[in-house]
Amino acid sequence: MRKAELVVIGGGPAGMAAAVKARELGIRDIILLERDSHLGGILQQCIHDGFGLHRFGKQLSGCSYAQIFIDEVRKGGIQVECNTMVLDITEEKVIRAANDEKGLMEIQAEVVILAMGCRERTRPQVRILGTRPAGVLTAGAVQRYINMEGWKPGTRAVILGSGDIGLIMARRMTLEGISVEGVYEVMENLGGLRRNKAQCLDDYQIPLHLSTTVVRVHGKRRLEGVTVAKVGADRKPISGTERYIPCDLLVLSVGLIPENELSRKAGIILDAVTKGPVVDDRMMTSIPGIFAAGNVGAVFDLVDYVSQTGEQAAMGAYQYLKEGQKEEAEQEVTAGKNVSFVFPQKFSPGREEKADFYLRVKKTMKNATVRVWCGEKMIYQKKTAFATPPEMVALQVPLAEAQEGPITIDVE
Repeated sequence: MRKAELVVIGGGPAGMAAAVKARELGIRDIILLERDSHLGGILQQCIHDGFGLHRFGKQLSGCSYAQIFIDEVRKGGIQVECNTMVLDITEEKVIRAANDEKGLMEIQAEVVILAMGCRERTRPQVRILGTRPAGVLTAGAVQRYINMEGWKPGTRAVILGSGDIGLIMARRMTLEGISVEGVYEVMENLGGLRRNKAQCLDDYQIPLHLSTTVVRVHGKRRLEGVTVAKVGADRKPISGTERYIPCDLLVLSVGLIPENELSRKAGIILDAVTKGPVVDDRMMTSIPGIFAAGNVGAVFDLVDYVSQTGEQAAMGAYQYLKEGQKEEAEQEVTAGKNVSFVFPQKFSPGREEKADFYLRVKKTMKNATVRVWCGEKMIYQKKTAFATPPEMVALQVPLAEAQEGPITIDVE
């Protein structure tokens, strides 16, 4: 059995940032496992710009952002195993993986960082009636087909869901000569970033239909059309509002969820809202020595934050290797008024002077104030011009005034 100080599972922006930071901190024996043939994760197929503004101060394509970290991984001499599928991880941090060169591998790690990212929800999860014809694809699959495989999957498209990848692909498909009839969103609010709506829909006169969903697909071997309908406050279709749209491509952009199968197998406690592991301010999960970073913990809107959590996990792993599991009092971080979730969900007040937290709000607000409470005492506040559900709010909270008791974060 191979032994390693640190094993990072996932070679996307979180995993690469974690591996690079760990090497900078002095961890020498690092193995980075990636199931794809190349490092980069989903960024490989993101040829549009908008990445790296917070971190590098300039707009990069996803590929360019990934390449910066790929170069750092290579420069650091970090062992990378691509085309490697991790099959299992135990509570004792034994990892079982397989690839076509080395076959089945077992690695005993001292610490593990989970960075498997997230996956798209598919048609069965949104319960669309009809047959199973070709032409019903997720937005990420369409993005890969067009940007990496050079294949145009249809000629007339309907997009269900206004998530960011769907908005971006509305523009991309239009540029490739695919007619985009419209974007349909079951919620009353936009699901993606406002800038993506402006740049990808408004600039190309692609209509957005809120409170509307696809209720049925038509066609046997190939998609022939879809039926859409308005929905009420209960999100159920309103009888009499149905409309048939001929199309040969239905693109699903109906949300992302963390890749949590390995987390479940390891027995890690998962958050009911994020669907990813519950972590503390070091990104450590409920199992000592196993950390989680990036979209495997909570789905982020900015890759800059994903990389940042990877570095936080690396620093936590480094401390764990040096000091082991110390007995520290942990406090809960709970979502308060108008907050759907907070990540991380725990922290130890005496460990660091400041802690980074990320949250999403439940409803859109202008001129909002974020307040952090420790019991009845407000220890931090921050004003923001806009707070919308698709856009993560990032906070760096000073902990000097944090006393015993839970932390609550409100947005009003």
